[in-house]
Amino acid sequence: MTVRRTTLAGTTWEFRGLVDLMAKATPLRSGDVLAGCAAGSAAERVAAQVVLADLPLTTFLSEQVVGYEEDDVTRLIMDTHDPVAFAPVAHLTVGGFRDWLLDRAAAGDEAAVTGLARGLTPEMVAAVSKLMRNADLVAVGRRARVVTGMRSTLGLPGTLASRLQPNHPTDDPAGVTASLLDGLLHGSGDAVVGINPATDSPAATTRLLHLLDDVISRYEIPTQSCVLAHVTTTLRVLEAGAPVDLVFQSVAGTQPANRGFGVTLELLAEAKAGAEALGRGTVGRNVTYFETGQGSALSADAHRGVDEMAVDQQTLECRAYGVARHFDPLLVNTVVGFIGPEYLYDGKQVVRAGLEDHFCGKLLGLPMGVDVCYTNHTDVDGDDTDALLLLLGAAGCSFVIAVPGSDDVMLHYQSLSFQDVLTARQVLGLRPAPEFEAWLRRTGLMDDAGHVLPLPADAPAARALLASAAP
Repeated sequence: MTVRRTTLAGTTWEFRGLVDLMAKATPLRSGDVLAGCAAGSAAERVAAQVVLADLPLTTFLSEQVVGYEEDDVTRLIMDTHDPVAFAPVAHLTVGGFRDWLLDRAAAGDEAAVTGLARGLTPEMVAAVSKLMRNADLVAVGRRARVVTGMRSTLGLPGTLASRLQPNHPTDDPAGVTASLLDGLLHGSGDAVVGINPATDSPAATTRLLHLLDDVISRYEIPTQSCVLAHVTTTLRVLEAGAPVDLVFQSVAGTQPANRGFGVTLELLAEAKAGAEALGRGTVGRNVTYFETGQGSALSADAHRGVDEMAVDQQTLECRAYGVARHFDPLLVNTVVGFIGPEYLYDGKQVVRAGLEDHFCGKLLGLPMGVDVCYTNHTDVDGDDTDALLLLLGAAGCSFVIAVPGSDDVMLHYQSLSFQDVLTARQVLGLRPAPEFEAWLRRTGLMDDAGHVLPLPADAPAARALLASAAP
């Protein structure tokens, strides 16, 4: 263990290894306090950030926060590191890397920022994010360009896509279809129509997949569907011939945490291959979708690193992105306020975490989205989610998640509404994915200026969809 020290204002601070340094340098959040790894004061946090700023980036290639021998996520990260992509910044410290990124962002140099992705480890990206203000995270995230596609193209400049989430507490087809219609009429759904099923059975998953596939194919909607069942369930319905567009799974940043989710890297590879074999894409072949969230490893008691020290939740979140990156996803999103106040206590922490997650995911080469959300026992409200949504739109976020009226009636949490997505697009001058926007215009649901229109009398496809939602 390398002990690192600094003296500030007459006080000497000592940090016991990389795990301790990273945790103490992290902006305050309740999860790290719960884990016992947070800085004990603002002064200690600043001292840790000073030490971290002087740390060479190459340190992260020789020291790990979670051991190589005992963790397959660490092995994946280290074994796939690209030294050629790393070369432009290999000589820098963490603080020097921050300055480099901000200089390239100010110059509008997207190629330089984006080109680093395969040369960066999640720990490097987590480290530099800890030295950044919120505005820095927005400025650099905006310059990291990640474009993916299946039936719609996501991540293009000037776009903000949305996942239309028509959840229903009993998976009732009429209820799902009504929410689906509501979202489509508001111009949502270009990233994916994604349902969290009330049950994880193959039969329920198959029914929902056929419902979504029927609507998408009947009305020739250029989007993709996903039923967010466990990957083992998706594999079963794939083998039975169900119309699977995207393979979904929640992933985390350590091998024990992924074990808690019931997944392995080998299982994810098998599912990806199965979905690719169906060849259902038209503009691209990205067929995986991953969700993450700060605090997931801690909640599973799977957050221990070198010498059994608690690793901070934001660094572990970035390691989850190292897992997702390996499988060339169409979509990745952090569910930023879903776990609860034990991990992100209030609006300030949720906004910070959302910007960190977006920045880190984009810098690592992921098509990063955010579920701007909170549970009802958290000290967060609609003003906080409004602020985060607009900041993410300015930062070039690939997509957000939207539900009818901001209230998910199945998962019992607050997310964004379809109207919120429209507001962000209008305020920031953003558009849907191009293929989806063209469909909206063909059906008479959007004008040439990008404004969503009331349902017109001469839009037969929209009228037919409305009729199909009737009980």
